[in-house]
Amino acid sequence: MKIAIEGCAHGELERIYDTIACIEKESNTKIDLLLCCGDFQSTRNLEDLQTMAVPKKYLDICTFYKYYSGECVAPVLTIFIGGNHEASNYLQELPYGGWVAPNIYYLGYAGVVNVNGVRIAGISGIFKGHDFLRGHHEFPPYTESTCRSVYHVRQLEVFRLKQLSGKIDIFLSHDWPTGIYEYGNKAQLLRKKPYFAADMESGQLGSRPLEELLKVVQPSYWFAAHLHCKFAALVPHSGSKAPNKVGDGASSSSSSSSESEDEGEGATRGARLPPKPVAVTKFLALDKCLPRRAFLQVLDIPSEATEGARPTFEYDAEWLAILQSTNHLISMKENYYYLPGKKAGAITERFDFTPTEEELSALSAKFQSLTIPENFQRTVPAFDPQQQRNYKHMAVGQPKAQLNPQSNEFCAVLGVDDPLCLALLANGKDLPEVAVADKEQEPKENIELDAEEPIEESSCSPAPTEPTELVAPIKRKLNLSLPAPTFTAVEDDNVIELPEEDEQPVATAETTVEEAIPQPAPGSPPSIKKLKRRNQNIYQAADDE
Repeated sequence: MKIAIEGCAHGELERIYDTIACIEKESNTKIDLLLCCGDFQSTRNLEDLQTMAVPKKYLDICTFYKYYSGECVAPVLTIFIGGNHEASNYLQELPYGGWVAPNIYYLGYAGVVNVNGVRIAGISGIFKGHDFLRGHHEFPPYTESTCRSVYHVRQLEVFRLKQLSGKIDIFLSHDWPTGIYEYGNKAQLLRKKPYFAADMESGQLGSRPLEELLKVVQPSYWFAAHLHCKFAALVPHSGSKAPNKVGDGASSSSSSSSESEDEGEGATRGARLPPKPVAVTKFLALDKCLPRRAFLQVLDIPSEATEGARPTFEYDAEWLAILQSTNHLISMKENYYYLPGKKAGAITERFDFTPTEEELSALSAKFQSLTIPENFQRTVPAFDPQQQRNYKHMAVGQPKAQLNPQSNEFCAVLGVDDPLCLALLANGKDLPEVAVADKEQEPKENIELDAEEPIEESSCSPAPTEPTELVAPIKRKLNLSLPAPTFTAVEDDNVIELPEEDEQPVATAETTVEEAIPQPAPGSPPSIKKLKRRNQNIYQAADDE
């Protein structure tokens, strides 16, 4: 199966698909799958555009809306993860993944799927230490702080991915794992990006949680983006978490194991076969989609593909079982919390959630087929370039939170909670209806959707006779017992990487200073959030560049 890997997409879908078409024509081959490593920018309309954490002068609707509206159709199955330049409100509606447009699939906060038998895992977002231990407390409309923290990687997704036991063929991330540059041509990388040197010396270049995942998951391939350059590395693994962790790449160099293999194969007594090769992860980071940039790579990987047939696209049974067994670990808290782990003395709670045979059997009873349903539905009007051609000069607000019918259906079948639904409840918000767009509704200028009013059905899916029923959260009781929400006046002082033509150093410094506003007394009205604009001159300078 031929797989195209894209670095940072930055909304340039038409350019990416045109490049793939040129490759197919020149090489007389067919690309079966496109994988994008973040900064996808699935902005459906102007309201989505306001949730991107970039200065207003960089807000560009790009071309995704054409695929969302049906004007264009993705010519190849496309799977992507989130980065730090995203329509965060739309992706937050699909925490466990789902279709953002026909033939374009989002993996969610983290996810694992199978395409023609090739097992693909991924994690969305970038790492910031001050948000890693928090829960998914954000919801739209976002504040100055939450519009950035919403795309920061959380510990729960890393914890869940560490429970995987089978072989992973491909892993996708936006960030690089920390220290990955030690396994490639570091000198050449520094010639391209000399300002990486300081971060390398301090150990700040990349994501520490991803470095841990790389050691545990040990995939055959790892693809990333974010730093806007092409870089390759080979990472050897001296051992594995379990015998089946790396499949045929597991290392075995002891005399006893070699002798056992010799005896089992009827070899001459005393003769020894050479040790098995050490498992290796092939890492490749790619650039952003711009002319004369290395933003696309084609990989040919063995699979169960049938020539000319549509790829088989399925959920991963082990991943579904992990989601189900760790549902109780979901947090909506803005303060830090900790996940189960090995403790001294008696172990009182489960910390290993690698699925058992019983859990996998119970899962198979819920999913008669693991085939991912093609249940995409439009839930908001798409951008209209005729009516909104001067959109950069329009005053447009952020959309309200709404629930996606795909997530509602998935949560109902698997028996898990929608984190966005829980975050709304934990903050005393009423749950909106599951939104579905009207097939006759046309985009309007400066339209602001009311998420509390259900929208009619789209032409992209069969029209239901009644509004979609909202699945009640399993953790409702837990949410009702939560204390009143508190606010933390914390500014994200990190410089956000912008999609500029000229390269900028990647921000890696972490904000560690927090000024907590005291929680109001029980029964008293919550205090009004006050943002303390420290280093205000930095923000002003960013807008004036």
